This record gives sequence, C-alpha cells and structure tokens, in this order.
Amino acid sequence: MKRFLIFLALLLPLFAGEVYAVDSVLRPAQVAVVVNTANENSLDIGQYYLKLREIPKDNLIKVNIPGNPRKLNVEQFNALKKQITDQLKPDIQVILLVWTAPYAVECNSITAALTLGFDATQCQNACGQGKVSPYFGSKVKLPSELGLQLAMLMPTESIDETKSLIDRGVLSAFNMNEASGYFLNTSDKNRSSRSIYFPKTVDIPEKKLHLYNLNSDAIEHKKDIMFYQTGLVSVPHLETLRFMPGALADHLTSYGGDLLEGGQMSSLKWLSAGATASYGTVSEPCNYWQKFPNSTVLLTHYLSGETAIEAYWKSVAWPAQGLFIGEPLAAPYCKYCALR
Repeated sequence: MKRFLIFLALLLPLFAGEVYAVDSVLRPAQVAVVVNTANENSLDIGQYYLKLREIPKDNLIKVNIPGNPRKLNVEQFNALKKQITDQLKPDIQVILLVWTAPYAVECNSITAALTLGFDATQCQNACGQGKVSPYFGSKVKLPSELGLQLAMLMPTESIDETKSLIDRGVLSAFNMNEASGYFLNTSDKNRSSRSIYFPKTVDIPEKKLHLYNLNSDAIEHKKDIMFYQTGLVSVPHLETLRFMPGALADHLTSYGGDLLEGGQMSSLKWLSAGATASYGTVSEPCNYWQKFPNSTVLLTHYLSGETAIEAYWKSVAWPAQGLFIGEPLAAPYCKYCALR
C-alpha cells in the first residue's frame, strides 16, 4: 500500500490543473480485430470498425465460438487464445474482441486473461488481493515495451448501438469541446473506497475541462460529460445525460463486468447511455480500490493525449477481474490523432 501512495503522490500536480502533453503513438494498424464467425453481429461490426478506423484487412482475425458462452474454463480459453495468437501480426499492440460474450475466464475477465495471462491464484480467493499490473501508471509509449498486447471488448448486442459507439470514438479525435468530469462520493460507503483518489473540483482551461468532486448519489440532465465515476449498485438518471465523444464512465460495484447476468447494473449501460468506454469486474472483487480505475491515474494519462485503452489499462493496479469495454482508440485530448 505504501508504494501505491508514493506513486500516486507523484501525480498530484493534476489536482492543481497541470496537465502534461504526451499524446499516444498507438496507430490503427496496430489493432487486431477479432470476430466470432458464429455471430453475425460480430462479423458485421468487425467490418464496420475496420473501415472507419482504416485498419488493414489482414488485421482481421476470425475465430469460432458457438453459443456465445458468458464464461470460459481455462482449457476453452487456452484454445481460443491459441486461435488468436496464431493469427497475430508481430506489430500488434491491441486486441479488440468484437462480441459481448464470452467475457470471463473462470474468475478472470477475458481482457485481463488475454493481456496478462490467466491468474489462477486470484480464483483461489477472488475477494483477495490481486497482482500488480506492470502497465499500471507506466510511462511506456507502447504496450510491447512491457511484452504486452492490451485487450478490450466491444459488445455486439445491438448493431446500431455499437456502430454509434464506434462513430463516437472516431469523432473524439476531431474536436476538443468544452466538457466536464463528475466524480461522485455516494452514500454507499462500501462502494466509495476509491473516492480518496477523486480529483478536487477544479478547472483545467487548456483542456476546456471542468472537474467536479461531489457528495451525491447521482447527477441529472448534464449535457457535457467526459468523465463520470461513482460507486453504486445501479446508477440512476442515465437517460437524462449526454456524454461527449470519447467519454469514460464506470461505477464501482461487484459485478458491473458480468455483462449479461442482471444482478447489478451492467457496464453495458454506460455505453448504451453514450459513453465510449467503461470498466467493470466479472467476479466478486471486494472493494479494493486497486481493482478499479484510479481516477488520478486515468485523468493523467487520458488528458495527456493517450487513447481510452491505454488510459483505462494504466489506471487499474490489480486488473485480473476487470473487463475493459468500448472503443479502444478514442482520444479526445490527442493533438495529432485526427491526422493519422
């Protein structure tokens, strides 16, 4: 814990409104798009994504997953991983899974298992501490510098909604609009464990961004949302909100990443409401802040110009149970991304 606090102290200039320009060097040509040939939505959306992001056609990887199971066992996952890795080009930095399910590998998320390898130890005690990701808060330009390929899942339940999600990700690179970030310390104290790392209320003029640290269970009728982080089983009033292209939003709860079970609010709800990327855990994590996006780290990297997948992955210290979903290349604060 001590080293985490020391690390985060190095990021505190953000709280004073200081933001450093870095910009992502990630390119669309470095993204592998994995589709499920047993799922027509997956095939359709995969082709749409290749076209809009101008990703080379030979970056498309086809696998076959009959029945769209929500969870895989280790043997099934290893077989799927081999299908994917056997087709990967050597310069790939990101693996985008174009389907809603499967999204879990036993107690791990499928995005974590692909990126870091399956963590059997976590499944011996899902509610226990996790392993530190080498990518957490890192300054590397590309994941391959750490021997990684970052995975994200793009859900396919609705073709129209997912195509709109892709459109928002692409649009995010073209305009830096006036926007706000809302960080809510709710009455649910168990789910507010990470609120100690919420930024203070502050304006960042050079990014046209206003950050609000609120003691509240919800916001309503906000039309400029770039960030929304909170802690509740279910977040009300999403239908009254408007998210900006490239918006990141998530809620700390146990099963947000269990996308289709329905026991708690699914992280899919954020994308349906207009966010461009989100995060949730697929198995009971307990409320360790390290298993959820750290707001300070997330803001530091996203506002420096990194993509959604880079900023989200760098913000989670113990990501074994965490599922990253959305459009990976969204980058509203990247100065040169629209020119790529």
